[in-house]
Amino acid sequence: MLRAIRRRRRLSMTALIDVIFLLLLFFMLSSTFSRFAEVELAAAGTGTPLAASDKPALFLQLGPEWLTLNGTSQQLDTLTLPDGPNRLLVALKPGVSAQRLTDLLVALRRFGGVEVTVLTSG
Repeated sequence: MLRAIRRRRRLSMTALIDVIFLLLLFFMLSSTFSRFAEVELAAAGTGTPLAASDKPALFLQLGPEWLTLNGTSQQLDTLTLPDGPNRLLVALKPGVSAQRLTDLLVALRRFGGVEVTVLTSG
C-alpha cells in the first residue's frame, strides 16, 4: 500500500506582518487621540441639589455659533469669568455639537475653581 505523501504548504508571513502593522497603527492612533481629548466629567444624580454658596451661580447659554454669560454676549476664546470659585450652569441650545461643548469645557480649564453643571432638557 502506498501512502500519499503529504506536503506542507509554506506559511506566508505577509498576512501576519499586515495584521501586526494594522494593530500597531490602530493602537498608535487611539493613544494619540485619547491623550489630547481628555475632559473631566462627573455625573450628577437626579435631583442632586447644588452646593450652597454665598455667590450666585453664573448662567451660560451655549449655541452653535454664540454664547452668553448672564445675558452678556461673549466669544469662546475671550471668555471671562469673575474671580474666585464659581458655579457655572451651562444650558445647551439646539444644534450644539459635542465638539462645541468640549471646546467650552477646555476653555473653562484656564479658570480655577469652576464647578460646571450642564443642564439637559429631558
